[in-house]
Amino acid sequence: MSLRGMPAPSHRRLTAVLAALVAVLILAGCSSSPQSQNVPDSGYVSGDGSVETWTPEARETQVDLSGRSYDDEAIDLNDWRGEVVVVNFWYAACPPCRKEAPDLVEISEEYAAHGVEFLGVNHTDDVGTAQAFERTFGIEYPSLHDDEAAGVAAMQGVVPLRAMPTTVVLDREGQVAARILGLADPSTLRALIDEVLDEE
Repeated sequence: MSLRGMPAPSHRRLTAVLAALVAVLILAGCSSSPQSQNVPDSGYVSGDGSVETWTPEARETQVDLSGRSYDDEAIDLNDWRGEVVVVNFWYAACPPCRKEAPDLVEISEEYAAHGVEFLGVNHTDDVGTAQAFERTFGIEYPSLHDDEAAGVAAMQGVVPLRAMPTTVVLDREGQVAARILGLADPSTLRALIDEVLDEE
């Protein structure tokens, strides 16, 4: 579901729809009361960490996602075909995003030798805010600057996100193998990655 090549009027209409979708995702998946904005997890509504998986036979659609990172480097999932890819949807003001960031960094470094690629997708933050978050948590893997919500659209057409953060594991064909809604438990994420790595 790439936005590339669409006529301008359709693109504008889709962008408006995606903007509304992003707003719904943020309100439904990440909210806090004014009294608790500076207290991590207090009054926070998020995904429950639930996991959904798909067998290889049940996977039908490749995720088509491309754009530019916060370092202005080109990103295209097609370049990572043949590798397992972990895609994490996040933004800097999201408490569970901050909580899981150190685990994601550790897991990304641990699985780099196995060819597993990690990609963040952020449709909310500007460059300065996102890069400050990356520096704070020592995140070396890239994040897509998804300011037009193309990443949300690409994933939404295959597997609903519904909460922030959401972490998706793609198989070597670029198809969704697993999804975690909300805070990713590190042992669960490792098990999901291992399962996809073991696939023939």
